[in-house]
Amino acid sequence: MPSVRPSLAPWTYGFIVALAMWIATTAYAGLGSAGATVASALAFGAFSVVVGTGQMLVVASGPGNIDLSVPSVLTLAAYASMTVMHGSDGLILPGLAAALALGAGAGALNYLAITALRLPPIIATLAWSFVFQSLAFNFGGEATLKPPAALAGFTALQVGGLRVMPLAVMALTLVAALALRRTLFGRRLLATGQSERAADLAGVRVGRVRLLAYMLCGAAAALTGFLLSGFTGGAALNMGDAYLLESIAVVVLGGTSVAGGQANAVGIWGAALFFNLMGTMLNTFHLQAGVRFLLTGTLIILIVAIVPRPRAA
Repeated sequence: MPSVRPSLAPWTYGFIVALAMWIATTAYAGLGSAGATVASALAFGAFSVVVGTGQMLVVASGPGNIDLSVPSVLTLAAYASMTVMHGSDGLILPGLAAALALGAGAGALNYLAITALRLPPIIATLAWSFVFQSLAFNFGGEATLKPPAALAGFTALQVGGLRVMPLAVMALTLVAALALRRTLFGRRLLATGQSERAADLAGVRVGRVRLLAYMLCGAAAALTGFLLSGFTGGAALNMGDAYLLESIAVVVLGGTSVAGGQANAVGIWGAALFFNLMGTMLNTFHLQAGVRFLLTGTLIILIVAIVPRPRAA
């Protein structure tokens, strides 16, 4: 009789490795650094989670679907919203609305290029990214557009020693997780990712589902740019650069299948904490940049290698 060996869910591995890194960092730097290390990882990880949640929807919609315009949309939305608000607290909601509308529009343009021009998603979204980045440059150039004081205050707000923004992003993660499992859109998205033909035969409007996924991805990138501007002190041309590969990596390490049809919103948090705590740990150990990149790549490969995969039926 074959033995049954229990295995952890793939999305839990990011949390486990992140915990190990936190312990290693605390052991090296001292117990006094434990709280600050976690707070910093949660604060910076929140941005990775927001942009990663949008990318997750696109990746889950089927093989080959990916959005490489995320960094440019993030930057363009940040500049556009800062321009609308012009530093005024009373214009925060119009600025947020402008960012979300721009992000959703960018996602629609990405999908239009994919379908109308029959371009692979990686080519269509990369091409649009250059357009969006050029528009961002026209908005602000090399200048840094400052956020309203209230927006900056929100991104740094603490209640009982806990930052409010990561808690708000956790609520967003819960909404995304419930939407994937409990709403028609979520079920149709996963069905489309599992088999486009089967979903079409079942009456799912595949094109509409993927269009919405790309629009939500753009809106998530735009929201990230809006919040990141408040957190870092303004919109800047290079603010989205770090999120190109990270938005994809947190999705894959978080338990979403690159083949589509399988997504996990909660796992993105584990992957985001893994990346941020790894950076903190390597900086604490005073390792050079080349060594950090080597260890980063090696750790990612090891995690992907040991994560169990579902057996083919």
